[in-house]
This record gives sequence, structure tokens and C-alpha cells, in this order.
Amino acid sequence: MTNPPPDAPLPDSPPPSGHGLPGGDPAAAYPPPPAASQSAPAYSAPGSAPPSPDYAAPAAPTSPPGRVLSIVGLVLAFLLPPIGLILSIIAAVQLSKAGAPKGLAIAGIVVGAVLTILEIIGIILLVTVFAGIIGMCAELGPGVWDVGGVTYRCG
Repeated sequence: MTNPPPDAPLPDSPPPSGHGLPGGDPAAAYPPPPAASQSAPAYSAPGSAPPSPDYAAPAAPTSPPGRVLSIVGLVLAFLLPPIGLILSIIAAVQLSKAGAPKGLAIAGIVVGAVLTILEIIGIILLVTVFAGIIGMCAELGPGVWDVGGVTYRCG
């Protein structure tokens, strides 16, 4: 196999200007490009299937509304029970409107309600204990007092 001469045009490239064309205009040998309003014809390789029409891509499956909120509500039911309870109730309403399962939302409601009740009971007990201590110190006055085996430091 021999190499072509250095000034010979490549088979897929346009000929250089003035070589082999009447008038020397290289653009005259090629058809004009299609206008912007015209669509270019679809060409396919011989033996291949014709181009298929364009279809919209199928939408990605999305989770029902309230699904993420039910997860957040369940997590917050352990950390901040009243807020988790409220978010889980909202998620349960959204999931029931969407017809989706609402198991996590119900779990968040149960955990949030139980822990909220326990927090309320704990706060009541704490206030009662401190109220008793403050009342005892108000009655005894400043100083260190031993009453029934319990030492009170008031002052």
C-alpha cells in the first residue's frame, strides 16, 4: 500500500479551493444547509430500523405525600415528643388522603403520645418536689435543718 501524495485531498474532506471546481468556489459543490425553520430529514443506516417517534420519558416514581414527614415525625417522637406527635398526625392525614399506608405515621403518633404523657407526668412530679422543698424552707427559715432524717439547707 502506498501513501497518497501530501497535496491530495482526503476522501471525506472538501476539495481545496480552486482545485477541480469550475469557477474556484468550493461552496458551490455542496448543498446549502437547511434553514432554521426546516427540519433536517432523519437518515438511518441501511438495514436499520426507522427512527422511532419521540416519547416523553416516564416520570420517576415518587413517594406519596407525607411519607418523608412520617419518618421525620417518628424520629422526632423520640427526641422531641410533642413535635413528633404533631408531625406524625399531619403525615397520617396526608397519607390517608393519598390512600397510602400510614404505619410509620401511626407509630410516630403512639410513641409521641406516650412520651409526651410521660414528660407531662415528670414535669408535674418535678414541680411538686420543688414546691415541697420551697415550702419547707419557707416554714423553717434560713439555716441547715434535719427534719425526719432529711437534711434541708435553706437560705
